[in-house]
Amino acid sequence: MQLTEIARIILLILLMVCAIGVNFGKSLLQAVIIFMSYSSIMCILWVLLESPDLAITEAAVGAGVSSVLFMLTLRRIHTEDLRIEALEQETKQEEQRASQDQTGEET
Repeated sequence: MQLTEIARIILLILLMVCAIGVNFGKSLLQAVIIFMSYSSIMCILWVLLESPDLAITEAAVGAGVSSVLFMLTLRRIHTEDLRIEALEQETKQEEQRASQDQTGEET
């Protein structure tokens, strides 16, 4: 077996681990990072398979643009979650004040 064949087998195993890891990741950020690793491994595999045009495309689109878009989406989701939590907390405080005002009026 040649060194390139061994490298291909190892990279294919890593590729399968990444594909499975994305599904079992505990957070969305982990899934995005594993996806970036998947794209990088695919890029290397395309180079080993002597297909540089696909390697460049995979590096640019898979590991580059898609990953940036996923990260921006995660940031936006996180911002929205924080805003929703703040609104929920504000609503609870208003409800507590209203209930305290009602109990104060009854006495």
